[in-house]
Amino acid sequence: MKKIFIIGVAVFAVSCGRFGKKDHETGKKLRIVCVSKQLNEIIFAVKGDTALVGVDISSTYPPEAKKITAVGYHRALNAEGIISLQPSVVWHDGNIAPEQVIAQLKKVGIPLREFKAGPTIDSTKMLIMQIAKEFNNEQRGKELCDQLDADMAKLELARKAYSDHPRVMIIHFGQAANKYFVLNRRGVPNQMLEWAGAVNASDTAQRWRDLSAEVIAMAQPDVILATDFGYDLQGSLEKFKKLPGIALSPAAQNNRIYRIEEHDLIYLGPRTGENVMKIMKLVHKQ
Repeated sequence: MKKIFIIGVAVFAVSCGRFGKKDHETGKKLRIVCVSKQLNEIIFAVKGDTALVGVDISSTYPPEAKKITAVGYHRALNAEGIISLQPSVVWHDGNIAPEQVIAQLKKVGIPLREFKAGPTIDSTKMLIMQIAKEFNNEQRGKELCDQLDADMAKLELARKAYSDHPRVMIIHFGQAANKYFVLNRRGVPNQMLEWAGAVNASDTAQRWRDLSAEVIAMAQPDVILATDFGYDLQGSLEKFKKLPGIALSPAAQNNRIYRIEEHDLIYLGPRTGENVMKIMKLVHKQ
């Protein structure tokens, strides 16, 4: 009987060592594969990155995230890559695929945990505090939330200094398919333009819309924010300006095309106030 009790205690200790409170608090033994760039930025911000053993390839901020093993794009995950890292858990924001990979992870006993993120500053602060609590660092979470509030208040005052409302187009250009993907008047990127005191020049039905060069030219944006991937494919501003459709825009003619990191545009996080301030300074006439 005594032997059975000892074995039982040992099994319980191993279980707690992998999924239990001790790992939950320290983050030292917990092995997380996180396939959301928003969640990964927050994990680093609350100093929980020592638990990260895998990320998806879209998680490029902070730069240290690029040093962690990548397990594919969050919509095209690699089951073998994830399993090989022996994670305690896979964190995600609900935007993951393919289904067969998810099923395979569940089959081998790797739990998946979803963190919901809303489209507002308040919901973002709730997410920050939720993740900070996971690493027993709620004080850091509160500091980040207070700074975010301060940055948004500063932004509100700064916007009043501008009287113009530039028409801005956010373009992600994929050279392989020779397509323009443009962000429309829905979602986080559009909200960031509004906070910056700008107007989205793209009024399309879909959030990411494949547009022709003619439609780009007809939109006549005053400013183009080109995501890092599409901009870097061209290699220079001069080459980007010569792309069909873009060459005929006021943005190209007035040299008002700016490279911007995609991760600064498409989700809210601890640096949202800073990121919108950058956009504001870029898009308004100085």
